[in-house]
Amino acid sequence: MGLRGPGARAKGKSIISAPARDLPWMAPNLTRVERLVAFMEFLPITKGILAGQTMKLLPEQIEFIDNVYGNVDEDGRRKVRLAIQSQPRGGGKTGFLAGINLAHLLGPESEPRGEIYSAAIDKQQAGLLYREMEAIISAVPEFEERTNCQRFHKRIEVLDGDGKGSLYESLSADVRRGHGLAPSLWTYDEFAQAKTDELLHNLQTAQGKRKESLGIVISTQAANDHHPLSVMIDDALRGEDPTVYCQLICAPDDADPFDEEVWKACNPAWGIFLDETEFRAQAERAKRMASFLPRFLNLRLNRRVEAQERFIRAAEWKACGGKVDVAGLAGRRCYGGLDLGSTRDLSCLTLVFPDDEGGFDVLPFFWCPGDNLLEREDTDRVPYFSWAKDGFIEPTPGAATDYSFISHRMGELVQTYDVQAIGFDRWRIKDLQRDLADDDISVNLVEFGQGYRDISPSLDYMETLLISGKLRHGDHPVMTWNAANAAVSRDAAGNRKLDKDRSREKIDGLVAMTIALGIARRHENDSLPACLMAA
Repeated sequence: MGLRGPGARAKGKSIISAPARDLPWMAPNLTRVERLVAFMEFLPITKGILAGQTMKLLPEQIEFIDNVYGNVDEDGRRKVRLAIQSQPRGGGKTGFLAGINLAHLLGPESEPRGEIYSAAIDKQQAGLLYREMEAIISAVPEFEERTNCQRFHKRIEVLDGDGKGSLYESLSADVRRGHGLAPSLWTYDEFAQAKTDELLHNLQTAQGKRKESLGIVISTQAANDHHPLSVMIDDALRGEDPTVYCQLICAPDDADPFDEEVWKACNPAWGIFLDETEFRAQAERAKRMASFLPRFLNLRLNRRVEAQERFIRAAEWKACGGKVDVAGLAGRRCYGGLDLGSTRDLSCLTLVFPDDEGGFDVLPFFWCPGDNLLEREDTDRVPYFSWAKDGFIEPTPGAATDYSFISHRMGELVQTYDVQAIGFDRWRIKDLQRDLADDDISVNLVEFGQGYRDISPSLDYMETLLISGKLRHGDHPVMTWNAANAAVSRDAAGNRKLDKDRSREKIDGLVAMTIALGIARRHENDSLPACLMAA
């Protein structure tokens, strides 16, 4: 079955092979899942309180393996191409990932000249998995005698036996790799912490070079809904793609975060190898310190929780994510808000369309320079390139914002929609007005100040609409990101304004929507319900 005989030597080594022994995953009549489970439960635990024992998979880990490797077509080929496992910290992720990687490198899932890659957010994180795999190999004579571990490069080569010619390599997201690879298996550790999804996309697009290539993402959840991991999880849970599987283990949003039964329910390793004393200590700290609570909820209960309090609550924003019938908006009365960025920044025009019940459909248009999308991804840690590809951002030509491009698009929009007025902040407006005049585009531009006096009533109005569920923003990802970033400041009288300096990241779309709603409020006095006019 691919094992080398007594006295065989691996290249560059001088060792005496251990006596041959029966290996459990080589027993006859095992299913694919049973072989993989038998292989992983043969592996030694190399550190921690259970060091010296063999691995014992948790029921949730076996469930994950069964759903990924047991789901095959009529030819016996695995259907799943992307598998996601998200659970709280402390669930034995490193050992589990090491076992999966070794199974594909030199165990029952191996193939001749396979390519196994593990990705992580940085070199230090990437080294953790390599060291675990190296330690396991060193503890198993049958593995050690037929592999060559290169610690400096974090590579492992299989010299003989199952998986002969296969190579494992550790990658980090700060090294842009993935082009030219042909992975049998790739795994991504703690993708929630990655700045961009570039390396993940490179690995995914390389999967087509093998018949049963598999990608596995194992991570706690990201802090918000717009992170690429959150988008992947939400898409997988909808169940529309049979080649994607997701195992999400987390505490429900309405569960008591300090109930020990909740802790046990979402931490499969509770009472086995999870440090319960440290867990309880962190819970007590979260009770005492509001600043630590989001970290506890995210890492220990696997909830999506921002570290800072939002101006707009996530639940209220999500509740207003109803679909916007864009085609049905043609010819309808609307109002706009315009927030122009600097020459290298994000700009936005947001149109709001009043309905007969005092609510609004929201239709935003975002622009940024097309030449620096990937650079902006590194800076802002959001997928500008993917947003542009999907039509949520319109790149303007060149490395600086082309205001004539925005002017031309505004001309198209006023032809499509019944635009009553567009409110604007004075920043860069002269450049745009000149371009509009050159293009002979007639737009009713209305100055709308950003001080407390002008913007505070609009913020109150927007907040009232959100609370009452009278905004429909269609879950536009860029607008949702802006809403999650927003912070406000107050004057001595308690008036509020959006504060770009205090906000986490860009809020241009939310600024534009606030202006648009302020303009609509001025013009729609007669048709708005009294409860909304009071806002």
